[in-house]
Amino acid sequence: MLIFPAIDLKDGKVVRLYKGAFDTVHQVANDPVAVARTFFDAGARHLHMVDLDGAKDGVRKNSGIVRAVTEVGLKTELGGGIRSMDDLKAVFDLGVWRAVIGSAAVTDPDFVKTAIAVYGPERIAVGIDAKNGSVRTAGWVEDAGLNYLEFARSVESMGVKYIIFTDIDTDGTLSGPPCGRLSELQKATGCSVTASGGVSSNADLRMLRDMGLYAAIVGKAWYAGAVDLRHAVEECEG
Repeated sequence: MLIFPAIDLKDGKVVRLYKGAFDTVHQVANDPVAVARTFFDAGARHLHMVDLDGAKDGVRKNSGIVRAVTEVGLKTELGGGIRSMDDLKAVFDLGVWRAVIGSAAVTDPDFVKTAIAVYGPERIAVGIDAKNGSVRTAGWVEDAGLNYLEFARSVESMGVKYIIFTDIDTDGTLSGPPCGRLSELQKATGCSVTASGGVSSNADLRMLRDMGLYAAIVGKAWYAGAVDLRHAVEECEG
């Protein structure tokens, strides 16, 4: 299982949210590039990055930072405000390894199909963000009225191979990952599933590894000092 430490960007700063609520945003680090180097030095070779400005407003404001972070040497997946083929080209031109399509996968399925046809399934992931099992969009603000399992099956039928599942009820809470929902998602599709939200310890990561997940994202737990990233990479990536 791959380990993806996380950097969430807002107004050029590294921040965290609690259960996805923008009114809980708080800064956790000054320099995104320095944080990325710390991840690299700990043995990580992958990075999950979210442009929260793009996710909420559809306008990515952090391109310069994204480019600088990708130059650290981590395989960087980026989500937030990617809603068109022009957006995809722009983020790939920054050195991004894999693009995460979120809201647009709900509103514009043809975009997902075209993205996969042009760039291939390895470079495209769909982010499924759910609260009480219902898919949320627009920076987790709007309820799409879709069950997360039904939506996962639909994106798989579009050719999607990678799904990043965020359980909003556990995100940023350090309460443990949503293993039940993740297990249901594994049963519902043949996609490679990345777990996002709730990780509180290295033991949580070992549990996700033993479930056979493709990857796990480590955010608040690392910033809070609750996860030893070097050990996590050694234990989970082997």
